[in-house]
Amino acid sequence: MSDTSKVDFLYLSEKDMIDAGVLDGAACVDTIGEVLALCSEGDYLMGGEDANSHGIALMFPKEPKFPDIPKAGPDRRFMAMPAFLGGKFDMAGQKWYGSNKANNDKGLPRSILMVTLNDIDTGAPVAYMSGNLESAMRTGAVPMVAAKYLAKEDAKVAAFIGAGVIATTSLICLMAVRPSIDTVKIKASSVTSKSAKKFEAYIHEHFPTIKNVTICETLEECVRDADIINEAVSVHKEGDSPLIKAEWIKKGAVILSSMNISFEDDFLLNGCTKVLDNLDTYQGFWEGAQKRKAAAIAAGKKPTPFGCLGVKILDFIKQEKLTRDDVTWIGEIVRGKKPGRTSDDEIFVVGCIGMPIEDIGWGLTCYQNALKKGIGTKLNLWDEPYLC
Repeated sequence: MSDTSKVDFLYLSEKDMIDAGVLDGAACVDTIGEVLALCSEGDYLMGGEDANSHGIALMFPKEPKFPDIPKAGPDRRFMAMPAFLGGKFDMAGQKWYGSNKANNDKGLPRSILMVTLNDIDTGAPVAYMSGNLESAMRTGAVPMVAAKYLAKEDAKVAAFIGAGVIATTSLICLMAVRPSIDTVKIKASSVTSKSAKKFEAYIHEHFPTIKNVTICETLEECVRDADIINEAVSVHKEGDSPLIKAEWIKKGAVILSSMNISFEDDFLLNGCTKVLDNLDTYQGFWEGAQKRKAAAIAAGKKPTPFGCLGVKILDFIKQEKLTRDDVTWIGEIVRGKKPGRTSDDEIFVVGCIGMPIEDIGWGLTCYQNALKKGIGTKLNLWDEPYLC
């Protein structure tokens, strides 16, 4: 048996991931900042012909042709998200998950995720880890990299549109970069929303420096006077995205969108500085939106507006209402290639869609921490492959 033929890998449970620091907001923001910087330089690969695909989804039909095929339901899908990340990471891997909104009735999270890291030379697994907290933290960290560089240092008031898991991880990361926040306003589906009450309780328990927490009745109440506005809202259909009106927005505010948000066209074109995580990764989403738009028109229906901020901005570029130079990548700001804030009144609108390179970066960091701390379970793939 050759020493090089043996393959072991490290398994990390959710508890292992917590012990390895997956909830460390400051470290996560720093790691994701470097990931986004490498992204802006092109030192990465994702799926698809243009190496910029978010991933590939397995969707279920509304009316299955066979009885053993599951029927479509809210957020019911499987998703594979492969990527390679260069720089100091130099690692390949994949996030894989199954999702079903009905999970919530079973005491399970909507999505159950796993992350695999692979040796870029042999393809052998290096680590296989619980991905729910890893993915939630990297999702919360991406907009907070933007907040680190763009929000005013004395920011006091943060508004959260959406009160789910991503709102919680976003707050963890926000407090790592703007500990000056002392007021949080929350807009959920209602003032009695279970998620809003749970989020409020989490804030009181974990962030005693936040003295004021308000669950707002209206979106306007939540947005007005906020220095930082963070959106993380799942919608069941296009066109249901929360609409933020320009007159509600405080001068100098930073608006961060991870999921679905809408603005009036004039504000988005002329009233703010536009920042994205990766302009190129929105191409596939835009193409899908164009197909849905064409189908609606063919059926005599009114097309629904874009919910994803990056898709809307890309559409403006396609229409030649904007140019690529009108959009800054977060990584360009991290590297100092583009300026951050240039005036106290400048308003920033930041769009983030989430990319598997972020899972590789944060997953690898947690794996390296686990190795240092002796955390996890070593598993053997083989001592020597049976067929080779």
